[in-house]
Amino acid sequence: MRMKNLNPTGRKHPKPSGSRTHLTRAATAAAVVLGLTALSACAAADTGSSSKGSAGSVTIAVPSWVGAEANAAVAQYILENELDTKAELTQLDESVAFDALNSGKVDAILEDWGGAPKKVDLYVEDKKTVVAGGDLGVVGHIGWFVPKYLADEHPDITDWKNLNKYKDLFKTAESGDKGQLLEGSPSYTTNDDAIIKNLDLDYKTVYAGSEAAQITQMKENYKAKKPFITYWWTPQWLNAQLDLVEVKLPEYKEGCDADPAKVACAYAQTPLQKYFNADFAEDGGDAAQFLKNFNWTAEQQNEVASMIADEKMSSKAAAEKWAKDNEDVWRKWLP
Repeated sequence: MRMKNLNPTGRKHPKPSGSRTHLTRAATAAAVVLGLTALSACAAADTGSSSKGSAGSVTIAVPSWVGAEANAAVAQYILENELDTKAELTQLDESVAFDALNSGKVDAILEDWGGAPKKVDLYVEDKKTVVAGGDLGVVGHIGWFVPKYLADEHPDITDWKNLNKYKDLFKTAESGDKGQLLEGSPSYTTNDDAIIKNLDLDYKTVYAGSEAAQITQMKENYKAKKPFITYWWTPQWLNAQLDLVEVKLPEYKEGCDADPAKVACAYAQTPLQKYFNADFAEDGGDAAQFLKNFNWTAEQQNEVASMIADEKMSSKAAAEKWAKDNEDVWRKWLP
């Protein structure tokens, strides 16, 4: 989902033909942890470098949103049931995950939103301790969204130039005399404070605290037909339940987000990426090759994410159900 300062270096992304995302954008950290196996200090000490991937064990870093949990759960199920490889999952935000990839404490991250470009430059480009693992297959996009019932009532509300005249619709106790822009977790990729300042918008970012808390607030507002404007992303399983319309911010152009303090444009379309510890990528055998081959669609990710977050299935149960129903898909990922 999504660490701060999405693509601040202005690194060029390939243009997608369609669009989670970021927009990985997501369950609470606590809910995610229930579905994950924590990486203990003892385990890290025992395993040392990521060459453990070739010894029958793989550790995957999982960011704190449900789409990332879906990736990892399916990968874990197939690794353990088809490749006889123990898979440990540990919840880490993107920036910290790159440090763990560098040190060898984790082997892979399966969904990076471009939120740690300095770490990519350091570990991938300079130290070469981390290597790119290819596209996940999902294109992420972050933006500002309002419910369609509000856009139908006020058609011009979907143009950022008109937001100030509607700020009173969005006032809350937390935002004071400004309009509230609802946010999720403070760890997610966001340029919103800079966008608000640089576009002279009379709004304030207010954080729900987690993906699950943000979803709860959005669903409550939507059910009551209350006005709200929120930071949100695609793909996301909730988009199948809530009819949301994106607010048009100034067009994204390559490099418009290069300086985090000066961002005054929309978010990019971001093909989500995988990264591996370099030793694991080279020596991880079938497990490493499988994760390199792992590539699915936003619809497939959303199917698993919805089972976890909406149907309240455990991540393992959701992964097993999806795998049993989609063998023709994941068989192609096997070495």
